Amino acid sequence: MNIDPQELLNDFLKVAALAGVEQNDIKASVELLPAPHTPPSKLPNGKMAVYVFAYQGVVLKVGKVGPKSQARYTSQHYNPNSSRSNLAKSLINNGPSIGVTGLTEGNVTAWIKKNTDRFNFIITASSGKHVLSLTESYLQCRLMPVF
Repeated sequence: MNIDPQELLNDFLKVAALAGVEQNDIKASVELLPAPHTPPSKLPNGKMAVYVFAYQGVVLKVGKVGPKSQARYTSQHYNPNSSRSNLAKSLINNGPSIGVTGLTEGNVTAWIKKNTDRFNFIITASSGKHVLSLTESYLQCRLMPVF
């Protein structure tokens, strides 16, 4: 799958319009972190986000974070012991389903940083949680993540 984050954002704006969301109410941008990538150090103040992790064109994970979810945005998906559900844990447990083997608690963080592309759809918090949820749902339906 060829993923064009800007095209995804443009198409999302059309979906939002169909849902009755005023275009002036959506303030969004795309941040591209191609592999190898460094995780973001923080979620900008007054922002929320939907993030996408992809490996060799296969979307692994789509998730959302509100304006007060710094750890979820910056670090939890890279550490299998950081939360009940995260990308690192999914890769350790189910990596063979996408052709990735040998991942452990000791090497999964480095593997994610080295091998995955990350796209962050940054949305101004004043756009509302309904816009955040619609963005996540749209991207999940469009990209059909493995995890």
